[in-house]
This record gives sequence, C-alpha cells and structure tokens, in this order.
Amino acid sequence: MLISAVAALAASAAVAEIQLPEIIGHNMVLQQQTDARLWGWATPGTEVKASGSWMQPGQTVSAKVGADSLWTLSLPTPAASFEPQTVRIVGDGSDITLGNVLIGEVWFCSGQSNMEMPLRGFFTQPVEGGGRAIAYSASTPGVRVVTVPKLGSYEPQSRVPGAWKESKPANAGEFSALAYFYAASLSEILGVPVGVISCAYGGSRLESWMPADMIATLEGEDMQGERDGTVKVDEWHRVGVRYNAMLLPVSRYTIKGFLWNQGESNVGKHEDLPRRQRDMVAHWRELWGQGELPFYFVEIPGWNYGDPEADAAALFREAQHRAAAITPRSAIVCTSDLVYPYEVADIHARRKREIGERLSWIAAADAYGIEGMPVLYPHFLSMEADGDKATLRFVGADSGFTPNQYLEGFEACGADGVWHPAQAYEGLDSRDIHITCPEAGVIKEVRYCFKNFAQGKVHNMLGLPLIPFRSSVGTPLPTCFGGKQPPVRRR
Repeated sequence: MLISAVAALAASAAVAEIQLPEIIGHNMVLQQQTDARLWGWATPGTEVKASGSWMQPGQTVSAKVGADSLWTLSLPTPAASFEPQTVRIVGDGSDITLGNVLIGEVWFCSGQSNMEMPLRGFFTQPVEGGGRAIAYSASTPGVRVVTVPKLGSYEPQSRVPGAWKESKPANAGEFSALAYFYAASLSEILGVPVGVISCAYGGSRLESWMPADMIATLEGEDMQGERDGTVKVDEWHRVGVRYNAMLLPVSRYTIKGFLWNQGESNVGKHEDLPRRQRDMVAHWRELWGQGELPFYFVEIPGWNYGDPEADAAALFREAQHRAAAITPRSAIVCTSDLVYPYEVADIHARRKREIGERLSWIAAADAYGIEGMPVLYPHFLSMEADGDKATLRFVGADSGFTPNQYLEGFEACGADGVWHPAQAYEGLDSRDIHITCPEAGVIKEVRYCFKNFAQGKVHNMLGLPLIPFRSSVGTPLPTCFGGKQPPVRRR
C-alpha cells in the first residue's frame, strides 16, 4: 500500500508538545553501553531533556528543537540487564515517562516474505514448531519485537506505526518467526535482552529498499516511470517505496547490526546482485551513522522457481556468496539442508528456527567475539580430475563429513556439458570427497545441489551443511571471517 506525504508533513509542522515516533515507547529495548538516540518533534527553539532511571538523580541530556520542529539527543546506556527501566522525556509542556524499558542488544531485520513470515505461519504454510514457540514465548522475557507495518511511498517519510511488544502468547503469533528465533537464541547465548525491529515486505525486491538517488544509477530501474504510471509493476516490486515508508522512519534508532532475508524476487538478476547488495549495505550503514555495522543474511530457499531442475536460483545463491565476499563485515547462512522434499512448490520453507539460530551463531562469533562458535560452513576448495574420477577438497570440514559413504547430490559432466548423477564417498584418511561418473566420460566439472530445488544432505561434524557449488567457480569466504581461504590442511 502506498501512502501520501501527509504523515511527513504532519511530523514537520509546528507542534505544541513533544511528539515521539512510535518506535520510541513503552517496552522498547535500548542498545547497551552506547549513546542511544532518541528523537521527536516539539516547538522550534524549545529545549527537550531526557533521563534514564539508571542515571544519577538530576542527571539529564538535552537538545534544542530545530526550526523544522525536530529534536535528537543521545542517551548514555549502561550494561545490559533484564531489570525494567524507565525513560523520562521533558520539555515544551510535556512530561513523558516510558516504562518497562530493557537495556540489551538491538537488531534490524528486513527483507521479504521469509523474514516477514510470522510464528503463526501464512495460510496453509506453517512455521515448524511455531505453535510451541508461541505457547512458551513467555519463557523468553528478554525478547522484544517491534513490527513495522507494510507500507510504501515514493516520498520519504518521517514516521511509521509500530510499537514494541513483549514476548508472550498474546503477542508472539504475529512476530517474525526468523527474527524471534534469532532473538531468543542470541539472548540465551549472551544472557542479555535482545530486541528486534522487524521491517519486511513480502515479495519486495532488493531495489525496494534503496533510496531514489541510488535507484537512479541502476540500469533497468525507472522509479519515475513507476510513479507516473508509464512503467507497470506489481505493488510488491516497486522500487524505493519500502525504503521511504518503512526503513527511513526508523533509521535513527540505535542498533547493533542488520539481518537480511531476501532474494526470491531478484532471481534471474544474479549478475547484478553482489554489487547492488554491497552498495545498499554501504548506504544503510551511512544512514544509521554507527560505522561498519555487521550485515548477516540468508541463502534463498529451495523452490521450483518454474522448474526445480533448472539453475536460476542456484546461480543466485552463488551470487549471494559473492555478495558476502565483497561486502565488508558481512556473512551468509547456508540453508541447503533446511527444506523438505514436499516443499518444492512452497517458497515459504518452514524451518525458521534453524535459520535464526545459525544467524545468532554468526553474530555471537563476529559481533560479540565468542570463540568456538560453529560458523565455518564446509565449502569447495579445489578439484583434481582423472578420467571419469575426481577428487574434491574442502575447507570447513577438517573432522570429515557425515554421512561418510554414498553422498547424495553430486553431479558431473564431461566436455558435452551434460550433467549426470555421480557416485560420491568420503576418503576416510584424507577427508576429501571422491567422485566417480562413467556416464560423463572425462570429467570436466562437478557440482553439488546446484539446482533450483535440492535437499542438501552432506554436513560437517558440527551439523553445518555443505554449501552448494560448481567446481568451475568455487565458493569464497565471507568478509567477516577474513574473506580469505584458510590454509589447506596438510596430510
């Protein structure tokens, strides 16, 4: 749904008392041990003061209201705690106290429908374990969620609805399943409250989350044409409008990092993805003004994408890994094993818990420096071919693979480029994977689960799936883990 500029005009008009954006309110989580931004609107020239219940009596921070009625101040926060706090904001005839505030970690969660998908599921499409998560949601009292409603505008907006909600059965059914599982897992790992801002729109393209000046530089995109109707486009594919109406109004909120689950609507544009996503992330970081905030994202799920045996989605997943490799402080979660065979016609894969947990492990390792977290996915390193046989070497599986015999999902081709199923087994001494494929003749290339829909069944000893690959390209490491291949294990 597109909205007009009325909300933006109302926010900038002179006001007679303090007005707060909806995201600043009761039950919110403030980022710990930082200067958390608060903002709002009041009469130009007046002074606004704020204090937290954790501060010394009489201690406040203040800001003068600008000519545009906007004020912004930074409230110093203590170490994280499950003890509820209050925030008081005074000025321009107002005295506002916000209650049940927690100090912890805050993450911004965005993308399309697989990020939006709530714990209650979509029609005919459940979240695995969703009912149980809702029933026991009060057992994660440190988790708070604010859901930004699905809106769009070709004009930048300054306000958007959305209030923080406590984790309990009355609320949890509407929580983004992935965001909730991430927050619950990270809270358990760190022992602190975790708040998530869920800001997702089903079917939205990458370009939906970019500003107009960036879209103007992209070949094949025409924001003005969409706006004046000369370019016909589905509502969920409109460029720039989610950025303006959903992301921009909350971009002052102090966070720890970004989570991103998007890509299905960009399948077929894999050549554009790495650069465009890198540039989008760079802009988001500049917009938030908090430095190089971490950006963790998710492989698109297996689905038929018109033909389950074709490779458009596989090429896109490959491009997602390239995007992680060229984007500073970025990492990607592999999901090749998180689909069931019957989900070939269901783009909303139900296993959101594992995705959220895997994202939290990456955050624990990279953003919080916890050593020993299982984060290095096994990925292809090199191949040596000899006739109809080949030996594949990997990193991320120093203790070997499971299962270790008759590995499924491998294919080989010869000079004719025709792919054939290959027999694969692990060398128990070398921990390489050996391929045999007489049908291919002299093997030129090997690939694994490189299809629109394929269920990955090969894991390392920590349960992380082998990343789908084709041997002619390989898989780079994400930048948050150095972006460099580790040294080859010596035998």
